[in-house]
Amino acid sequence: MASTSVSRTVPASPDKVWSLIGGFDALPDWLPYIPESTALEGGRVRRLQNPEGEIIIERLLDFNETERHYTYAILQAPFPVSGYVSTLRVHTIPGRDDIAEVQWSGRFNPVDVTESEVVDLFTGIYRDGLDALHAALSA
Repeated sequence: MASTSVSRTVPASPDKVWSLIGGFDALPDWLPYIPESTALEGGRVRRLQNPEGEIIIERLLDFNETERHYTYAILQAPFPVSGYVSTLRVHTIPGRDDIAEVQWSGRFNPVDVTESEVVDLFTGIYRDGLDALHAALSA
């Protein structure tokens, strides 16, 4: 199983960051790659659409409001992986209440591609996503 993780410090309190990204259906609020999200099954499943019209369906596996993280699995996507599970987490930075660290990590099995190709793919997605989050919080 392959894995990757990207962290980024962002210019907002952990509570403010979590209020933006903590909703499982909130990706369009901060992630340009996902302009459309539809909540299904009482909010436990999200149906995402990227700018190319491709559909991604994900299921919420774990949600912790107090610790500011959630974990989800991809059920359907145009990515060459199986067994994909990812966590989005907001960390406090000791002694600071004006910034937070956001970590996006995932593990997955490559399908018909090399491990390094799929690690590079998701590292890029996470990095670009956290860069977009930083930009949204800086505006």
